[in-house]
Amino acid sequence: MKLNRVALTGLAALATTACLASAAPATATVTAATAQTATAQTAAASALPPGYQLVTLPNANVPNFQRRTLYCPGSKRVLGGGAEARGNRAILVGSFPTDDGRGWIGLGRQDGYNDVGISVFAICAD
Repeated sequence: MKLNRVALTGLAALATTACLASAAPATATVTAATAQTATAQTAAASALPPGYQLVTLPNANVPNFQRRTLYCPGSKRVLGGGAEARGNRAILVGSFPTDDGRGWIGLGRQDGYNDVGISVFAICAD
């Protein structure tokens, strides 16, 4: 079947209208779901299981490639963690646990500067 330009234009307009009409309710649903998810994540973060602790090493500027190490308190061990490089064109180079499993290491660099801001986070447990 061969369609002329007018028929194709009409089909394209109809398809666009149908997509836009169906997209509007989906966007509202996704937004509501996103708000519920954010609320659930906040509640989960504030309700860590007994024995678990979130430990942070606040942002500080250090020379490029210098490690910042965060240790778990007492006899706790690290279960996971992360780091963040802050600054103009900052790059996180590494984020990994210490060899003894008691802490977390973060390091980075910043193009065009001699130092970089590094924050380190760890989830610790008994």
